[in-house]
Amino acid sequence: MQGLFITLEGGEGAGKSTQIPVMRGFYEKRGRQVLTLREPGGTPCAEEMRRILKTRRTDDELCDRAELLLMYAARAQLTHTVILPALEAGKVVICDRYDLSTVAYQGGGRGISAEIIDACRKAAIGSFRPDLTLLLDLEVEQGMQRARARGAADRFEASETAFFERVRRAYLESARRDPEHIRIIDASKNVGEVTAQILNVLEGLNA
Repeated sequence: MQGLFITLEGGEGAGKSTQIPVMRGFYEKRGRQVLTLREPGGTPCAEEMRRILKTRRTDDELCDRAELLLMYAARAQLTHTVILPALEAGKVVICDRYDLSTVAYQGGGRGISAEIIDACRKAAIGSFRPDLTLLLDLEVEQGMQRARARGAADRFEASETAFFERVRRAYLESARRDPEHIRIIDASKNVGEVTAQILNVLEGLNA
């Protein structure tokens, strides 16, 4: 059975983690083996990199280039040691964030050029990409209200509103350029309605 790689993307508070168990159930009911992952992270080494990326500190603020390289280091580790072997085994892999996050956060948000990001991507994962990306989109302020309700803000969540507006624009521009692989889900709706949108896309993918 052919492997399938699906990723969920979106700004803070978009509700990705809520929908992953639903997606897992969708495929398990169809007899598929499912592996769910998160980025950055997913392996012991990558989780250490996640800790550095997410932790707010005042003694040594992570610079934008270091952030980018750590993202791709974690992605390379996860891709080559977990994702590719799982796909070769015919599993469905569902990942909370992947390479499009870098385009949005480090590209759109931090302003790192596409040329630099492309060079890092080539070194880390080559031309590998998801079969499908679900972009859970909502207004920045709504997403931040949801994120704040979860508790203390991490290093990314503490960024200014303008940063997240740039992130959202980069996400939507990527979806506009590649509607075949990136499907926009209206994440401003209630949980049930968001789930229905996602299942509708998955049904079409498996038709």
